[in-house]
Amino acid sequence: MASGIQTVFGEMGPLGALIGVYLLTLVLTELVTNNAAAALGVPTALATASALGRKPHPFIMAAAYAASACFLLPYSCQTHLMVYSEGRYKVLDYLRSGWPVSLAYSATVIALVPTVFPF
Repeated sequence: MASGIQTVFGEMGPLGALIGVYLLTLVLTELVTNNAAAALGVPTALATASALGRKPHPFIMAAAYAASACFLLPYSCQTHLMVYSEGRYKVLDYLRSGWPVSLAYSATVIALVPTVFPF
């Protein structure tokens, strides 16, 4: 996974690789639990940082924040599933209300992680 991130986002430098780690973990957290996404995202972040010769902290933090960003689908979080069935929501309801939250959260994380944890 780390080599795929380097191939796609490597030309954009460390910020591009950070965005790649974040997006990969974000997609994973929508499909599996946040613990599983973190378990897959953090080693990928470490390998990406190592391949770029950069500090691992910003990449690890991007993966950690992305693993907690499950706003788009009800299947990635147990509390979403509890509300999903009781409230008779549809997946489209989660997508409709979750994409603005996910977009704002992602922009904030990508902007602040390199500031707080420099490369």
